[in-house]
Amino acid sequence: MTTPDLLGKILQVVMGLVVLAAVVGLLIFFIDKAPKKGRDYWQLALFLLPAMLFVAIGLVYPAIRTSFLAFQNNAGEWSLDNFIWMFTQPAAIRTLINTVLWVALAPVISTVIGLAYAVFIDKSRGEKYYKVILFMPIAISFVGAGVIWGFVYDYNGVGDQIGLLNAIVVAFGGEPVQWLQTDPINTILLIVIMIWIQTGFAMVLLSAAIKGVPTEQIEAAELDGTNAWQRFMNVTVPGIRGSLVVVFTTISIATLKVFDIVRTMTAGNFNTSVVANEMYTQAFRASEIGRGSALALILFVFVLPIVIYNVNVLRKQREIR
Repeated sequence: MTTPDLLGKILQVVMGLVVLAAVVGLLIFFIDKAPKKGRDYWQLALFLLPAMLFVAIGLVYPAIRTSFLAFQNNAGEWSLDNFIWMFTQPAAIRTLINTVLWVALAPVISTVIGLAYAVFIDKSRGEKYYKVILFMPIAISFVGAGVIWGFVYDYNGVGDQIGLLNAIVVAFGGEPVQWLQTDPINTILLIVIMIWIQTGFAMVLLSAAIKGVPTEQIEAAELDGTNAWQRFMNVTVPGIRGSLVVVFTTISIATLKVFDIVRTMTAGNFNTSVVANEMYTQAFRASEIGRGSALALILFVFVLPIVIYNVNVLRKQREIR
């Protein structure tokens, strides 16, 4: 980037900040001048207006348009061809199966490992260092994680292996394996990357939740003669149920939307594609906008029950409190 280009970018940022400050100033001015009667409602409406506009432009309109496009073919005619293709073509069905497999494995294993790790290191001498070790992967982007794990799964023919996994296989006298081209283990290996990233997230939240369990309850359980496992199942787990639901549903939604890992590692080839990757492939690589929209709609349908369940659990907990 040349110096004039850099100055141009800086000028754009400064102009953007000035415009933002002007908009906020105008909002505050009009709110201050609003009639006293009903001023609270005017304040509420004016402060919510920018956010509602962004939501409408960036979320509501695209969602409605995508829903319409899902029921149209490339000629713009209304039909169910996109959904028929999705549930009849072997490659598309495999994409749906892979997505279900991701959601069935990644959230469960991440949450279980994160919870076990949080329990084992709780109140230990080096707790904060143990947390940092497991939490570091969450700071890496999915693309970066894909590049890192690409070296782990690397295949180098019959020569010296730079891939960790094949180096171990060769060290034990085996033949190197093209891990990312071997179906179905390649999908499992991609899921491992997601688990590696999300376990740190689960551990941090669940560790904080465990520390919030009242000590009196644990001590009372000890006086009743319970062992460590019984205290964990009957005191700790019920006490952190809300956090468990949040962690599990958050990882589930992130897993449903996974795109970067698959795109970076295999680009969806070798039967590893998932809904988000196939949506991109159909819409932007194959110019099948209708099919891409139909996949996006299916992704929304998958995510919706998880969000509703999460909201219901949080609402019930708020009512109990």
